[in-house]
Amino acid sequence: MRRVYGMKVARLTLGDLSPCLGLPALRGVGMGRQKSAEAGVVGPTDEGLNVKRRREAGLSMVTRDADDGVETPHARSEGSGRKPREQETGASSTTARPQPSQPGANARLMERIVSRENMMAAYRRVMANKGAAGIDRMTVEQLPPYLKERWPRIREELLAGRYRPAPVRGVEIPKPGGKGMRQLGIPTVLDRLIQQAMHQVLMPVFDPGFSESSYGFRPGRSAHDAVLAARSHMAVGRRFVVDLDLEKFFDRVNHDVLMARVARQVEDTRVLRLIRRYLQAGLMTGGLMTARREGTPQGGPLSPLLSNILLDDLDKELERRGHAFCRYADDCNIYVRTRRAGERVMASITRFLAERLRLRVNAAKSAVDRPWTRTFLGYTVTAHKQPRLRVAANSADRLRSKLRTVLRQGRGRSLARTVEDLVPILRGWIAYFRLAEAKGVFEDFDGWMRRKLRCLLWRQWKRPRTRAKRLMQSGLDEARAWTSAYSGHGPWWNAGASHMNDAFRKSFFDHLGLPSLLDEHRRLNYASRTAVYGTVRTVV
Repeated sequence: MRRVYGMKVARLTLGDLSPCLGLPALRGVGMGRQKSAEAGVVGPTDEGLNVKRRREAGLSMVTRDADDGVETPHARSEGSGRKPREQETGASSTTARPQPSQPGANARLMERIVSRENMMAAYRRVMANKGAAGIDRMTVEQLPPYLKERWPRIREELLAGRYRPAPVRGVEIPKPGGKGMRQLGIPTVLDRLIQQAMHQVLMPVFDPGFSESSYGFRPGRSAHDAVLAARSHMAVGRRFVVDLDLEKFFDRVNHDVLMARVARQVEDTRVLRLIRRYLQAGLMTGGLMTARREGTPQGGPLSPLLSNILLDDLDKELERRGHAFCRYADDCNIYVRTRRAGERVMASITRFLAERLRLRVNAAKSAVDRPWTRTFLGYTVTAHKQPRLRVAANSADRLRSKLRTVLRQGRGRSLARTVEDLVPILRGWIAYFRLAEAKGVFEDFDGWMRRKLRCLLWRQWKRPRTRAKRLMQSGLDEARAWTSAYSGHGPWWNAGASHMNDAFRKSFFDHLGLPSLLDEHRRLNYASRTAVYGTVRTVV
């Protein structure tokens, strides 16, 4: 037995770790001592430990780690006296909060994080997600042998609070629409495993207290739920939207503000210290490492949860004021009845974000406007009294751009191979936009896609003799085939002409396996109605 942070903890041995990640069991090595890591923690000192914490919280908002000088907020780091800080800023009681936990309930989270069941679930998730390698170039395939050799030492470091994450590998990807670049931070595979294990334990702690109007990165919620909720707000007369765009949100997160909110629910100082180390992990770009003073890198499993924890204060403030809103990650829309009310909300919420959360609103991208002129999660609406969902124009443009890239690569390949590359893109896109009620965009896309493929065929044939031969093989009479083959028009014109449409009809592309967006939309909506209402039987 030894003491760790004032508590008596049984020493964990390699025998306890063997079943965790497929290690061979070792006889007689600590296997019968305890059933889990939590079972080995003796709790007589819990009451005294919590009394000590409450006294320290009244003296200082933060303490400094002895080993690395990292400031770690206490669980009650904000506010003092009889009136909590949440009430001072108008924290809402509208959303059901979890029942107050018993003292010390979240003081041993690290034992739950490194438990056998939790680590195995995290391991399966990381292996299934695959993903790119970090700065150490270790792939997910190389993770199992690495863990068999080094996991006991890593686990001991985690339980003792000594583990230090590796820097993340900086990667820039283009933003949608070509509007600049987005910075991603790719952790090592080992750090992704640990972050995933932390996420699985911390999500049940924080999620019950999140707002009902928050939909991003939460179990049982999706972007479709957010879009449907937004439409319901418009349908009851809220015909103006306050569209908030947070300027470089993931790059501007203040570490102290975020950690203060994490510490409201987490008492385990080892977990708090590890989260702060992940936030401050260096960014490796082009062989040079830069320290991070603010921001949380996108790319790790923990980042979405941390963003929800920080923005939960915004949700509670909007609930306290009685606003109808939908938030998905850092994308927030507030629905009001008049433009004047929207401008007032925009000004006050901008001040709240700057003063309370130290976040800035991008004035160039934010606006108070009609909902049918704005985009929310790729959707927009019609101007009807009962608005109908439709695909936003910029979402359709992005799909066209992506399809053009695939079609350019198909000029030297068979048409069947090109269609094979197009299928997952088209199916994934229509699965997301299946809620759209305006179907004209699907018909337009179907016609455009078939014409692009006919154009591809015309280019591949090159010579008039080959074109005439292919057209006759497809059913055109000889005279019409030769006349069309010597047409002086370009490939795009011929792809839309009657001779190519008659030779290669929709049934031809259906046989190749090209999905029709309109047909897929009907199928998905019929399937969803059947799942809700059951199979409809007609009795004659």
